[in-house]
Amino acid sequence: MKNSALAEKLTDKDQNYVWHPLTQHKKANPPLGIVRAKGALIWDEDGHSYIDGIASWYTAMYGHGNEKIVAAMTQQMQKLDFVMFSGFTHAPAVELSEQLIDILPDNQAKILFNDNGSTAKEAGIKMAIQYHYNRGEKRDTLIAFEDGFHGDTFGAMSASGISSYNGPFEDFLLKVVRVPVPKDENMEDVLKKLDTIIDGNACSAFVFEPLVQGAAGMKFHSPRGLDAMIEKCQNAGVLCIADEIMTGFGKTGPNFATEHLQNLPDIICLSKALTAGMFPLSITSCTQTVFEAFLSDEVSKGFFHAHTYSAHPLGCAAALAGLELLNSGEILERRQYIAQRHKTFAAHLGAHAKVKDARSMGVIFAVDLATDANRYGSLRDKLYHFFMQQGVNLRPLGNTIYVLPPYVITDEQLQQVYDAIEGALEIL
Repeated sequence: MKNSALAEKLTDKDQNYVWHPLTQHKKANPPLGIVRAKGALIWDEDGHSYIDGIASWYTAMYGHGNEKIVAAMTQQMQKLDFVMFSGFTHAPAVELSEQLIDILPDNQAKILFNDNGSTAKEAGIKMAIQYHYNRGEKRDTLIAFEDGFHGDTFGAMSASGISSYNGPFEDFLLKVVRVPVPKDENMEDVLKKLDTIIDGNACSAFVFEPLVQGAAGMKFHSPRGLDAMIEKCQNAGVLCIADEIMTGFGKTGPNFATEHLQNLPDIICLSKALTAGMFPLSITSCTQTVFEAFLSDEVSKGFFHAHTYSAHPLGCAAALAGLELLNSGEILERRQYIAQRHKTFAAHLGAHAKVKDARSMGVIFAVDLATDANRYGSLRDKLYHFFMQQGVNLRPLGNTIYVLPPYVITDEQLQQVYDAIEGALEIL
């Protein structure tokens, strides 16, 4: 069968049966059929290759088809493919929990398994609300940042602040009070507003993306300001939930963005790069203090929250192999190399007349174009198609172009990504 025939078959069948995420099907072009992936590259049915400049939503950080992770999953599949996690345990889950606690911030003590980033946040929010309930308090309000994004389940969506995702559901969400992200120029005002929120509401938790708001356009904020906010919340008994779904596993420099902070969160949510994109798995970790609030002779005070595929052995095996790679000499070297290249490229683009702001943190690079644009408008579509024509998979957010590549991207591939971005500036 010719490649073109295969592509047509995929496209036709897809459009007959599949409902894609983040897609207005009345206007959208047919999706591109992908048949193979390796390292930092993905291939379509016609044999065209594309550099995966965002590691498929920040998951495949050690490269697609990483042999070490594939081997670990294959070996685990032959030994124990799956068993439910209620009433049972297994070695991959126990070993993964032990290793995560070893590298997570020092105050984390227990690991709860989930199956994706949204459910990790959902569990964290429920955990915080029930924590207060078990202690005899009804705290019904969440504190969250403006323009935050935490997922698409109802609790996670409630904490999110991007209207293009939440609009139809606003009247049905949990009670949330929002505060701007802290920056050097607004820190005093943000802290005063936080005081007002805490004084005027029964706040259960402060939910935040530490230092980088991903879906908002890779917007950065102040670690000093976030530290001060966490301190105020914890002094008021408000649990702090760090959403490290995007930032976790080395994206901002250290293993976790919360390592930039002095005051540590009570709950941390992880997914995406946890299994390097090989398997849907997530965790919600917490302190011993949070865990002990659920210990009681009353069965109902336990945390009755579960997912069928929680702690799936294959996902745990993938995560264990990923942790071996995370701080290996080769991956550490690549993390540092990409961070330095991003920093240099940001300085280079910063003076361009069509650039409003260029910035980087760790392996995250972002550039805001000096023009206004809707999140999913014509500019975004124009940029996306231009990048694909250059053999680079990037997904701009409005007027923001961002790069978050696999750690294994080659020097030449990274330069091709940069060249594509500079080329995009010329077509605007």
